[in-house]
Amino acid sequence: MDLLTHAASGARLTPDQAAGLQHVPLFALASAADAVRRQRTDPNVVTYLIDRNVNYSNVCTIGCAFCGFYRTRRQEDSYVLSFEEISEKLHELESVGGTRVLMQGGVHPTLPFSWYQELLQHIKKTHPALRVEAFSPEEIKGMAKLTGMTTHEVLAELQAAGLDGLPGGGGEMLVDEVRHAKHVSPARISSDEWIDVMDDAQALGLYTTATMVIGFGETFEQRIASMKRIRDQQDKALAQYGNGFSAFISWTLQTTGVRIHGKVPGAGAHEYLQNVATGRLFLDNVVNHQASWPTMGYKVAQTALSFGANDFGSTMLEENVVSQAGAKHRATPEREIVRQIVEAGYQPKQRGSLYEIVNVPDVDVMLEPLPFEAPAEPLAL
Repeated sequence: MDLLTHAASGARLTPDQAAGLQHVPLFALASAADAVRRQRTDPNVVTYLIDRNVNYSNVCTIGCAFCGFYRTRRQEDSYVLSFEEISEKLHELESVGGTRVLMQGGVHPTLPFSWYQELLQHIKKTHPALRVEAFSPEEIKGMAKLTGMTTHEVLAELQAAGLDGLPGGGGEMLVDEVRHAKHVSPARISSDEWIDVMDDAQALGLYTTATMVIGFGETFEQRIASMKRIRDQQDKALAQYGNGFSAFISWTLQTTGVRIHGKVPGAGAHEYLQNVATGRLFLDNVVNHQASWPTMGYKVAQTALSFGANDFGSTMLEENVVSQAGAKHRATPEREIVRQIVEAGYQPKQRGSLYEIVNVPDVDVMLEPLPFEAPAEPLAL
């Protein structure tokens, strides 16, 4: 049996076998990934989520060279949102049928731990229907350092205050040779620490996702090594806790206007689609794979649905991090996501965070042409 046939069967691949996929023609690789996707998810359905990203603060001490979002406390445009400002954003989310808030900031050096607890309690009291998936392993490590608690204790306290999940931010490349390079981010937590915090979250039953960013100049073998860390942790979490990463999401490094610009090669649509397909074939224990329209644009994300992805991501009613590193595609209404899914030949279904179906949109009604609005004043001829 040749490598591609073996991969398309859904069998577990070794890292060497996965590395061999880099030599497979792109659309042959897509065919194999699509075959596996159809084995593991509904072949006719593509899901999406209505949510909002809220960046509660932009103050951070880590200083990643690829981040255009962070500020020091001394910079004039640094901020920490008030609970009232956050609630105003969440009322807007609720008004469009949103079900989740994704909330992240930086590693703030002085915010007391009680602030995070009180924020979660405020959201749960004021917006009880919303799931709160917040912070990142890097932020959790920062809180642990500030308080003297273990990361497990930090997460348990946050969970008691209302935390529902820990997103996979800061995963990028789980190979320290890449992530700690001088031109990338030598001050950030290690791959082991990222995995350990995710393990703590999974042990507590918190929702988690796994993320990956390509384009730092890493080799294909290093990309597979990063995926191997995710697959190994998923094996452990499923065996020990009965839950693990709910999804795998990858995208390409955004470098416009940030310090890393010109120091790394980045990655284009071809490498992105290759990575999506390879992730579907190698990560045999992660069911859901998400396309990334904010970084890649609608048409590449739409193409990713034929490369193993079964989810189109979320509306992201607000996004400030990757957009400040050059991502051109901003928050979108549900209507546009539905259109992209339908045009790709799939049935769109709105999901919750745990990939449960919460609504099936009426496509005919949603995609009806919008009524023509006459200009306020006659056009000058």
